[in-house]
Amino acid sequence: MNQIAQYQDGRLEIQDVPPPQAPPGGILVRTTHSVISPGTEKMKVEQAKMNLLQKARARPDQVRKVLDSAKTLGWRAAMEKVRNRLESPTPLGYSAAGEVIAVDPGNHRFSIGDRVAVGGAECAHHAEILGIPDLLATRIPDRVENWQAAFSTLGAISMHAFRQSEATLGENVLVMGSGLVGLLCTGIASAAGCRVMATDLDPARLAAADLMGAEKTVDVRSSSLADTVREWTGGHGVDRVLLCLGGDATRLVRDAVEVIRDRGTLVIVGIADANLEWKQLYEKEVDVRYSRSYGPGRYDPGYEWNGQDYPIGYVRWTEQRNFDSFLQLVAAGKLNLDPVVTRIAPFGEVLSVYSALMEPGNKDIGVVLEYGTTPAAQNLPSEAVKRDPAEQAAPFPENAPLPEPVSVLNVVGAGNFVRTMLLPHLKGKIPFGQIVNNTALSSRHAAEKFGFNASSTSPAEAFGGASNAAVLIGTRHNLHAPMVLDALESGMHAFVEKPLCLTREEMNEIDQAAASSSGSVMIGFNRRFAPAAIRMKEILATVPGPKVCSFHVCAGKLDPAHWYSNLEESGGRVLGEACHFFDFFRFILGAEAKTITAQKVWSAEGKLPFEDSIAAQISFADGSCAQLIYTAEGDSSWPKETATVYAAGLVMRCENFQSLQVNRKRKKNVQSYKSKGHAEEMLAWSAFLNGDAVHPLPYEDGRLSMNLTFAALEAIKSGTTENV
Repeated sequence: MNQIAQYQDGRLEIQDVPPPQAPPGGILVRTTHSVISPGTEKMKVEQAKMNLLQKARARPDQVRKVLDSAKTLGWRAAMEKVRNRLESPTPLGYSAAGEVIAVDPGNHRFSIGDRVAVGGAECAHHAEILGIPDLLATRIPDRVENWQAAFSTLGAISMHAFRQSEATLGENVLVMGSGLVGLLCTGIASAAGCRVMATDLDPARLAAADLMGAEKTVDVRSSSLADTVREWTGGHGVDRVLLCLGGDATRLVRDAVEVIRDRGTLVIVGIADANLEWKQLYEKEVDVRYSRSYGPGRYDPGYEWNGQDYPIGYVRWTEQRNFDSFLQLVAAGKLNLDPVVTRIAPFGEVLSVYSALMEPGNKDIGVVLEYGTTPAAQNLPSEAVKRDPAEQAAPFPENAPLPEPVSVLNVVGAGNFVRTMLLPHLKGKIPFGQIVNNTALSSRHAAEKFGFNASSTSPAEAFGGASNAAVLIGTRHNLHAPMVLDALESGMHAFVEKPLCLTREEMNEIDQAAASSSGSVMIGFNRRFAPAAIRMKEILATVPGPKVCSFHVCAGKLDPAHWYSNLEESGGRVLGEACHFFDFFRFILGAEAKTITAQKVWSAEGKLPFEDSIAAQISFADGSCAQLIYTAEGDSSWPKETATVYAAGLVMRCENFQSLQVNRKRKKNVQSYKSKGHAEEMLAWSAFLNGDAVHPLPYEDGRLSMNLTFAALEAIKSGTTENV
């Protein structure tokens, strides 16, 4: 893997080094983004370029260590240690985000595929793969992009600084220095309900402070800080000062203490040499505090590397909990990171990025490095980066009510299911045109029964004619994909009974056609429209935390003479029927599947040479899990479909979508229903076709259930867990 290496003579290199291992109890992360903090990292590069005398002056603490070594080891050995140190490369970077690719057996918080924000100068480097201990990582919320999460360590530094000030709602907070950490402090203080004043010497940074929520900004070169604060606070002075600066800060600390109110608080955030004047602080009894990095846990190896968390009742805000708190602010839209991003660059160009940072007058605040093309990398701030539209995947059509009702509905496939379960609920709701079936008699009969204008045995008849038309596809499964493609090519709105198609290759073709068609596709996943399923989803929406759902389907043996037993026509029972229950899981849980493990229960042999009984286990992005047992075995007296859900303080059991039992607060409530969702599904689709409602099941949603079904089949074949 590639990683940035810094030498103590100032050289920077991208080096190909062996990837790290997941530390005990930790994780291995493939980096998607990391953030360069110009203040801290520029200082490290500048110090590396110094000669020995300059280094000694800049780091007197290191000189003392050398002197101590000389006393115990002798000068020759001490200087050899210095020489070895100067020859050895060191890493750069401490704030990043990526995807978990390996998990140590001792870790129970993360799974492969999780998006995580990571921190730590000892591990979260500018490198393609990172080995991170458990408590220096946190899961990224769904509404947060990876590039935003890469700021988490810097956000935690700012969060801890604000907490050290103990500022409360409505207090006046002065942030001195509007670099990256200073701007994040401004945004956090503003989000907490404080009035914020920000200072800096750079007009561009003051403009960024405005965007981050500062009520007042001050260029201290042209304005009197003391007079401005006196006017802004009505003569009282500020309650808290966050000193977000480095270097010799003697004069700035004097200015800060001058504008702090009596018994106010000064928090020193940066690597600043304060040189406090006791008389000035004594007379106001100023509370001076230092903010140590990301928060409690920092520099404690027991916490950071051994995973020994502090009980929340004793330490509310550890560094890991600060990571999480920062991300929650971003997810809620209360902290906008766009103003702090001034440069975005591929990791391969990092050497030129550092070169630019070292140029006199460089104005960068936050620099984001991208490690390859990832889905999260497609959503960076529009003002900070310009992309070639050709690089973006074409989006699916937006879902909105139709501007005018469709003029006609055609039907292909008039079998017993379509005539019994679908057409009765569409009759009278929308004009019927052509109905097509293999046999002329059944086609004509259906036309007369339901009032179609014409009947035919030629599917082509259903895909021509009116430009503003819809089509219902109820044929055998092997015809679904080509007919959906015909409908999309004609700009028609298609309803296709499940499954959508028989192969991933067919689904890819439909993806491309749907992306450019003025038509739409709805897959016949009726169970999500069943009143019992909708009620289950409503109840689960009120319950916090992950859920556990199991669905047992006692499907009965498949007649070898049934067309479902013809694999080329049906795709098999798992693809043609189990897809319903994968869609049901996604619907009621409201989360996306991450992984699936599946196995066939009986060997595929004899008259049925493919699996018709499976057991599958699915993990979801929100921590929920689901289990499907779809079996041809059992006894017909047992309910065919039984769903059970366990959640915080709740158990639900649904049988055949006719009975729903809800156990909560030691009470049992049983409700009865009469529909498995076919009628509601058709009514919802007809409302869309008439322009009265948005699409009830957009293609991009339905295809995710098909994708999960294909993953189940692949898991059966591979015998391993498949990513979805």
